[in-house]
Amino acid sequence: MAPVPSGELTPRQRAEIDKAIRFAEQVSRFEFSVFRGIAQGDPARYARMLHAALVAPARSVLILVDPTVRALEVVTGAEVRRHLPDRQVELAVLAMQTLFSEGDEVGGLVRGIAMLAEHATPQNTLHAGP
Repeated sequence: MAPVPSGELTPRQRAEIDKAIRFAEQVSRFEFSVFRGIAQGDPARYARMLHAALVAPARSVLILVDPTVRALEVVTGAEVRRHLPDRQVELAVLAMQTLFSEGDEVGGLVRGIAMLAEHATPQNTLHAGP
């Protein structure tokens, strides 16, 4: 993975990520969380543990970014996975990594959250009656 800045985020940057999360939750009706910090042990295992501790893990998406070891993990709950295929998660991760490599961690997170929300949004299907 490309380098991710390890410094603290500014209040403005945190607000930008929070705004992206709120929008994603409105669009998709799923819960989104971002953990940016040092993963304890294996980042993938730590991300799964954090995800399992969420209020509604089946309806949640967790993004973990550990800039110290340049780790990026996305964990999706069972209900989310019904609407968000692994391929779409991989594309969102790639978009995040690309922006991270350009030094734009916040832009990467905002873009990744938006992509995940867009693809996790259940499609409205109209059924005509008999």
